[in-house]
Amino acid sequence: MRPHDKRPAGSSAIYWGLLAFSLLFGVWLNSTGLGRQLDDNVYDFFFRHYQPPPWKTSSALLTIDEQTFHDFEGINHTRKALAAGLNLIRDAHPLAVAVDIILAEPGEDDDALEAAFSATQHLALPCELVGQRTGQWEDPIRRFKRHAAAVGQVYVEPGGDAISRYIELYKRTGEGAKTDRRWALALEAYRVSRGVDVVESPNELQVGDVIIPATKEASGYRMRIRYVPPSMTQIPRVSIADLARDPSLASRFAGKVVFVGVIAQTAARDRWMTPLSDSIPMAGIEMNANAYETIANRLFLTDAHEEVYFLTALMMVAAAGLIWQLTGGITAPLLSVALLALAHLFPYWLFTRGTVFPYVIAVLPAWIAITAAASWHYFYVRRRLGHSEAEKTRYQQAIHFVTHEMRTPLTAIQGSSELINRYPAMPEAKRQQINNLIVAESHRLGRMIEVFLNVERLSAGDMQLKDDQFPLPDLVDSCVGRAQPLAERKQITVVREGVPDQVLHGDRELMEYAFYNLLTNAIKYSPSETRVRVFGSGDNGRIRLSVEDQGIGMDQKEVRRIFEKFYRTRRAEQSGEAGTGIGLSIVEQIVTQHGGSIDVVSSPGKGSCFTLVLPSGKVRP
Repeated sequence: MRPHDKRPAGSSAIYWGLLAFSLLFGVWLNSTGLGRQLDDNVYDFFFRHYQPPPWKTSSALLTIDEQTFHDFEGINHTRKALAAGLNLIRDAHPLAVAVDIILAEPGEDDDALEAAFSATQHLALPCELVGQRTGQWEDPIRRFKRHAAAVGQVYVEPGGDAISRYIELYKRTGEGAKTDRRWALALEAYRVSRGVDVVESPNELQVGDVIIPATKEASGYRMRIRYVPPSMTQIPRVSIADLARDPSLASRFAGKVVFVGVIAQTAARDRWMTPLSDSIPMAGIEMNANAYETIANRLFLTDAHEEVYFLTALMMVAAAGLIWQLTGGITAPLLSVALLALAHLFPYWLFTRGTVFPYVIAVLPAWIAITAAASWHYFYVRRRLGHSEAEKTRYQQAIHFVTHEMRTPLTAIQGSSELINRYPAMPEAKRQQINNLIVAESHRLGRMIEVFLNVERLSAGDMQLKDDQFPLPDLVDSCVGRAQPLAERKQITVVREGVPDQVLHGDRELMEYAFYNLLTNAIKYSPSETRVRVFGSGDNGRIRLSVEDQGIGMDQKEVRRIFEKFYRTRRAEQSGEAGTGIGLSIVEQIVTQHGGSIDVVSSPGKGSCFTLVLPSGKVRP
């Protein structure tokens, strides 16, 4: 198969339309809930299997666990335990302390806790958003809040699968002048520990010398949390119970940002699943510490721009289409496998470099496009193979017919030559008759050979057209005169009427062949004692020359195939008339190369009308 045969010739619009559908379907699915869930699942898979370069953590956890509750007489004395823990780490001079325990109501041990807060440097306390419709902040009570360097929100909104991948860097309540906005506790912990302010812009936040790539949305800035992987040394944690038994453990908090909170299973209500969770959720205090580590170590995961999504999907689909359009054999499948490997690895490669790219938009269009292109190629090749086999069969039948037909003139030539050689003294009249027969049969044989040569030369585009000028009436009269004996044998009347007196440009010999073929076909396939009409017209720079018969006719399905090489209609084969099925194919190619076309009107049993539509030359003077 030649390279250009591998393309779906004549069907490029459908082929690329199918690939365009692959692109649009992939983009659409990526925007659905199913697509987003698949992207999230793959994102979690990357998180679990990618091992980033290790970094030094700069935070620590001071926790209240089951043992702490036991040692401090239960959950009702949580504030007593918190005060004790803060007092024990004070001399270690932590950079900042962020408490993740809501203190919105007065309680026991408030005096002790307030004293501990007042002695704590760079204290950040939590607030919680309650009443989603009314939008109210539940702040620490006033006696605690006045000792805080910052109050940060601890709002968590996990995805639809209950997995927390983001942190909202701020939340707000109210509108306009009544807006009350709060930064996330982890961000406030970083800010107060460095003594810097937050500077906002549409695509990022700047906190000191750290730029957080977080696009501003209606709900606020959102940042992906880079959780500390299990392969690394985890964020140090010490329970208040252990610290009370061994005060030397306080050294672990020196120079750290300390997050304080409850991790006891019986009391912690803020436990969330993360991309690294197997079955055990993570406490909110630990999530805040991981968010802080993301900021402190500049370990940001940035979402790729949506324009890049579409461009990547477009490139995948275009590559799949070109692979199957321009290559063949084993090359196309191998390149398709390579393209799919690239589509699967591309999001992971970007993830390792801090960019999150939707898996579905990279992989799904590539899969659909390759499947569609390969299927199209398969069915197209099968169709071409079927056509090729059918054409081969017709060609073999035609060759068989022609070789059979050639035997007749060859036999006549050979027999006549033998008679002349055997009887050199035969009468001159008889000798002349035999010579005429030899000449006639030689011409007949030559025309058969010329027909086949013309088929091959026209098909290959090797035939050069002459640039003659010749009168149309002369061409018609010549062809009618040659066909008259055939018509008279069948008692068919050939009527010539209304042929325009104009000049044609082109190859007279080929045009004469084309018109003569139509005329003799009309006579061959018409019953005896009928009429064949030749007529024409000329206007708007075009000449219409028609041959109308009262013969066997064709249905519309046959009309659509009549110019196929070696095709003969069922009625033509049943008529008993000899034919190869290649004459009309040559006629069409001749007319097309002259810048014209052929119109066919036919009905079974009512005859046919073939009309040559050709560009006209000058009107004869």
